[in-house]
Amino acid sequence: MIAARPHLSRRALVAAAAFLAVPAIARGGQPAAAQDEVALATPSVPSTLPIVSTSPGEMPTTGGRRPGPAGANPLGVRAAPGVAPTGLSIAAIEVDADIEALRVVDGTMPDPTGPWVVAWYENLGALGGLGNVVMAGHIDYWNVGPSVFFDLANVQPGDVIDVFGDDGATYDYAVEWVRQYDAANAPIPDLVGPTGQESLTLFTCGGVFDYQNGRYLQRTVVRANRV
Repeated sequence: MIAARPHLSRRALVAAAAFLAVPAIARGGQPAAAQDEVALATPSVPSTLPIVSTSPGEMPTTGGRRPGPAGANPLGVRAAPGVAPTGLSIAAIEVDADIEALRVVDGTMPDPTGPWVVAWYENLGALGGLGNVVMAGHIDYWNVGPSVFFDLANVQPGDVIDVFGDDGATYDYAVEWVRQYDAANAPIPDLVGPTGQESLTLFTCGGVFDYQNGRYLQRTVVRANRV
């Protein structure tokens, strides 16, 4: 596993200062329950508190694991021969991150282990061949604030994502689309499944923040294809 390099865009540094200036404490003075950035969607829990803003909440997520919805079909896991990615760069949003290898377990995509590292799910797809290379990163993090994919929703079609392989080569991808999905019904198996070409799919949280339950109600997904 590769250690993460801390990195924030200039805009995110300003946002981080605002985050850390406000104590991130849940109701009753206790931290909010751990939340999952990228696991299979969990049905939303009704909240009596208002859900406001489409920016990160005052209480960043913790990165804890949460299982998928009851009765959901698990993600199909298959062998992924090819080149392992070791780093990722997105110049348009000033991201320069290391990559750690994780595996889909019991149909769930585990969270990245820290705010600055990007998780690659090695049993879904690898570099260098037809397939879908799936990665995820946090939008924010407890006691940190904005994290590696804080600006992911701001990438535009045509932006280039560079992925560095353990073979010493650079694999360039061009963004095809950026979409928001409700966490409760995001078509995760379709999003991480085969595309018929060399694709890269990036996940993070997004949309509105549910203060009652300490979770984002949407997922931001970026699809890019090899150029």
